[in-house]
Order: sequence, then C-alpha cells, then structure tokens
Amino acid sequence: MQNKKNQSLRKLMDESELCKEDLKTYLRQMLEIRFFEEKVSELLSRDIIKGASHLYAGQEAVAVGAISAIREDDYITSTHRGHGHCHAHGDMLSKTKEEKQNHLNKMMAELCGKVTGYCKGRGGSMHIANVEKGNLGATGIVGSNIPVATGAGLSIRLRKTDQVVLCFFGDGASNTGAFYESLNMASTWNLPVIYICENNLYGMSVPFSKASKVKNVADKAKAFDMESDIIDGMDVVSVREAIKKAVEKARRGGGPTLIECKTYRYYGHSRGDPRIYRTKEEEELWKQKDPIIKLKTKLLNEEIFNKEEIEDIERNALKSIEISTKFALESPFPRVNDLYKDVYIPIKVTKREIEEETKLRELIKKDKNIRQIYYVDALNEAIYEEMERDNRVFVLGEDVGVYGGAYQVTKGLIQKFGEERIRDTAISEAAIAGAAIGAAMTGLKPIAEIMYIDFSTIAMDQIVNIGAKNRYMFGGKSKIPIVIRTQGGTGRCIAAHHSQSLEALWLHFPGIYVVMPSTPYDAKGLLKTCIRDENPIMFIEHKELYGTKGPVPNFKYTIPLGVADIKKEGQDITIISYSRMVLRCLEASEELLDQGINVEVIDLRTLKPLDIDLIINSVKKTGRVIVVSEGYKTCGFTSELIALINEIAFDYLDAPIVRLAAADVPVPMSEILEKNSIPTKDEIINEAIRIIS
Repeated sequence: MQNKKNQSLRKLMDESELCKEDLKTYLRQMLEIRFFEEKVSELLSRDIIKGASHLYAGQEAVAVGAISAIREDDYITSTHRGHGHCHAHGDMLSKTKEEKQNHLNKMMAELCGKVTGYCKGRGGSMHIANVEKGNLGATGIVGSNIPVATGAGLSIRLRKTDQVVLCFFGDGASNTGAFYESLNMASTWNLPVIYICENNLYGMSVPFSKASKVKNVADKAKAFDMESDIIDGMDVVSVREAIKKAVEKARRGGGPTLIECKTYRYYGHSRGDPRIYRTKEEEELWKQKDPIIKLKTKLLNEEIFNKEEIEDIERNALKSIEISTKFALESPFPRVNDLYKDVYIPIKVTKREIEEETKLRELIKKDKNIRQIYYVDALNEAIYEEMERDNRVFVLGEDVGVYGGAYQVTKGLIQKFGEERIRDTAISEAAIAGAAIGAAMTGLKPIAEIMYIDFSTIAMDQIVNIGAKNRYMFGGKSKIPIVIRTQGGTGRCIAAHHSQSLEALWLHFPGIYVVMPSTPYDAKGLLKTCIRDENPIMFIEHKELYGTKGPVPNFKYTIPLGVADIKKEGQDITIISYSRMVLRCLEASEELLDQGINVEVIDLRTLKPLDIDLIINSVKKTGRVIVVSEGYKTCGFTSELIALINEIAFDYLDAPIVRLAAADVPVPMSEILEKNSIPTKDEIINEAIRIIS
C-alpha cells in the first residue's frame, strides 16, 4: 500500500483531503493526550493514581491519525498503553465542548479509581473502555485484544454492515500466538479489521530487533497474504492517510490490512522503569521527531495557523486537563457495598418457571410414550431450534461444519444454516474463544466449540481475562453472551490430553457460569437456556453421555439455570453429583435399596449458579452426605461443595461428609487404570454402607 507521506498540508487541503478544522482537532487532541499523560505521571509520582499506568506520550500521532479516519459507528480495541486511543475515540464521539470535557473527566476519574470513571473505577489505566460507544476496551494482557477485534470484524461480516475495526497493539504483541491466530482467521474470512502495530521499538525492555528475526512487523502479513504498509508513526497526517485507505478497502469488502507505525514512547514501560535498556542519545533523537512539534511546525510554515492561534489551542488543552484532574480528585470512590455488583447479568428465574419445569420433569418420568432420543441429538436439536429462533446465534469451532463436530453434535446444521453461521475454523483455540467474545460484545450470540476441555486451557487467556472479567472490569457496561461448548471425562482410553474433567478450573473464576447436564432432557433444555442468557457460560458435556438415551419432549422447552434436580428421593443419605457420575450414583442407589438403604440422588445440573437451597434441605433431611465427581480430588469442586455444606448445615450432619473424586494422577490410557482412576459404583456403595452403619 502506498500513501502520501510528508505531503504539504496546503496541498491536502486543496485536494479536499483535509480542512483547517481537522488540523486544529488533530493538534488539540495530541496536546490533550500529551498533557493528560504528563498529569498522570505527576499523580503517579504523588501516589494519587495507584497501580500500573503505561503512558502514551510520544505516540499521539498514531491514535489521533488513525481514529480520525473512521466513523462513529466503527469499533476500536486498545492496549495497556491505551489512554491515547480512548481519548481520540471519545473526543471524536463528543460533539460539544461540554461533552468533550466530560469525556476527559471520565478518563481521569477512571485512572484515579473513582466511581465517576468510565468503568466506575474498576478497570483503571490498563482496562479503560466505553463499550456502549464502540471502544471495546483496553487490556492488560499483551495481544489479548487482537482476537476480540477479529471477532468484532466477524460480527460485522455476519450482520452485513460496512463498519470496520481498528485494532491497536504494540510490537511485543506481534510475537504472541494470539496475533498469528487472529490474522490467519481475519485473512481466511476476509474480515474488515485494520491491525495497527505501534512499533515503539521495545516490548518492556527487550528491543524488537532482539525479539524477532523479521525486521518489520508488517513483513509478517506476507504469511497471510494480507496487504500491509510501514508508515511514520510520528506524523499524524501520514497515519491518517494510510489508515483511511485501509478503511476504505475494508468497507468495500477488501479485507484486513496490517499497518506498522514506527513510533516511540517517551516514558519507560511503566512507573519505576529506569530505562537502562536505551540511551539518552536515542531518546533525544526520537524527541526531535516529536509528532506535536512536527505538526505545529508545518502549520506555522505553511501559514495555516499563526503562533497566537497555536498558543491558544495549547492553553485550552492544558486547561481541559486541569479541569479533568480537579473533577477526578473531587469525585467519590466506589461504594464498598457495590463490590459484588456487575459480575454477572442477573438471572431472573420466577417461581412459576421452576414449578413448570418441575411438572415437566414429573411428566417425563411418568409418561412412557414420550420419545427417547440420544444425548447428542438433544444437543443438536437445541442448537437448531435456537438458531432458527434467533438469527444472531451462530456456531464456530474446529470441524463443526461438514464433519458435524468431533462427536457429531453439529451434524447437519451446515446444510440448514450455511457456512456463514456454521463456521469451521483453523486449529486456533485462542482465536475461536476471542473471536466469539468480540462477536458477543458487538451484538451476536456465538456458540464456540472447543473440541476437548483439555484444549480449553489454550484459550484460557481469552475466556478468563476477557470473557469472564470484561463486564465487571468495564463497570457493568458490557454484555458477553457466549456459550463455550466442550466435553471432557474418561471412558475412551485416550489418555491425559483428551480425558480430564476440568470444571473446577472454570468454576474458580468469577464472571463465568458452568453447566454440566447428565441426561438428554437436561442437555437440551439447559443448552437452549444458556444460548438465550447474556453471560459467558462454559457448557461441559461428557463423551460417554453422547450415546445415552432418555425421554425428551417433542415440544420446545427450557430449563432454568441454578435449579438442581432430585433424580431419586430418599431419606438415609444424600448423594450429590453431576454429569456422568449421576448415572453411576443412580446405579449404586438401586443396589443400596436392596440392602435397605434409601439414598437421595441430587443432580446439580448447573454448578454455577448452584442450587444450594435444595442441597441444604436434603442434608437436613438425611444427615449424611456423599459428594461424587470425576474431577481431580485435590482442589476439586467436591471440596468447595463440602465447605459450603459445613458452613451452612454443619449442625444437621450425623457423620463426616464423604468425598469421592478422581485420583490425583494424569488420566491413564490403559483401560484398567482409567476405570479405577475415577469413582466406581462399588466405591459409592461401600461408602454409603460405611457411613450408615
């Protein structure tokens, strides 16, 4: 891509590429960013702003030039060094002087941890966002915004609009897996994303030249057959011209572009950085290329503005930062009572919904004429019905299309909904999860399949640090309605990389729900509910359940989240389980009945939210408890469950709680070892007899 570099401003004005007001805006915005960062540096030194803050001074031309080339309905994703992006974007959206000042007020208040900030003080410097207005947020994880931007681009493609996404990242991020996975996905699907690398020469302290054999980040685009360009990131007009061309190409359906802006950060990586990895001479050399001085010089030399006009712009810019600082310092901190607010979008389950679903469960137990279908088919029906009901729902993952999914859950859906809504991806777990999150943040309802739960650890950054945290971190202003379907468990002798039960891992993180159905009826009703919900949900299936059959009504229904099911009533012992272990507990309960022991079997169905009331009521009735899980014993979900019961119902217990879980060994391949690495029916029976005697 060629762009007009170092052209005269007068010529661009004559060609109607720019006007005087544009140039005034660019100068004002860059000055405001510079003064803002200088003030932040001061407040950091006085310990008024807490924590880490990565200053953008020196790179102002990139944010201002790039964002000047997009529309108000376009999107941006930002980085830990994101104040410049946030300001340029928010200023573009602000029409009046009052709105522009309010925008700066919110920015400074956020960095000061005040409730009047953009994210109510929860995100701070590294996580500032305005999702409602198209700023999908900054991130403290290097490169983790790149899959999100790619997902926003996918959302645009599926919604058939002509919006674009600007994805800002640093040179360090260009060496992460998320970068390569995302650019490959964007190139393959021809997505309208402009990837903007702000190459300021250093990651933290390691020079880019020592971190990569490739001389320029832009050269990496060749691997994806993607158009790229290298521009002077210290020249706001050069940046604008290059981004403008890339944006126009993307709007025409021309796909993504990688733009490398050669720039420099004036401050260290963060507070306390001694900058010993670079010389004073190098710093001085780059400051001679200062983007603000460069623009001011051109404006004066070409007599577009005089000295007094420029000084007036500077005075007003400095004044606006002083006002924002005063606002931030006088603003209140968040209320401690709001600590738990906005982690989840509240689930509204009415008493009537619970009663109706309870009646439905009783019906399928009694009516022998209700059809019997496989667990795998129940899941397939759920996805089919929800995709037919809501055109925002789509599926993406490895082999979900023509192949129908590794376990055939999505079989036949591509014939009904086509390749646009049933999307086969490359083997790219991080990009799958991140793209789903970006699509969800921009209005869609993705179902992302991670083939095995063991592989979900590869996508952990996206699921945990972005999907689970963004709503809370961005002040409750973000929705991420994503369902991540995966499966786990033993039973096929495929060893430790394809057989684990890792639900405890996902339960640990606030902001994400975990659902694990045991029957075809539960699988269908719960999956439909999860797809309709507005929260991130990990929907975990078991490979040994796909071939099990059970009654499923031939009419549409849903099952509320957070409602457990008593699969068998009893009064002697409460056995609590979920997923495949429920079937094993039921088998044990039948044999125990022959021995005069009547156990109550509870199927949790959803582990988070958890139906603790039903559990406690059962414990009060029986006084004895066994918890059964296929997850590892140490730090497993059974430990949390026991702790909750002890905290709430200890006085009702007649015996210590028994915990049956998987052995603390990597799942072995050998069949005899695999079978004995998880709780067996005989173990459940023996423990029940022991605690009742």
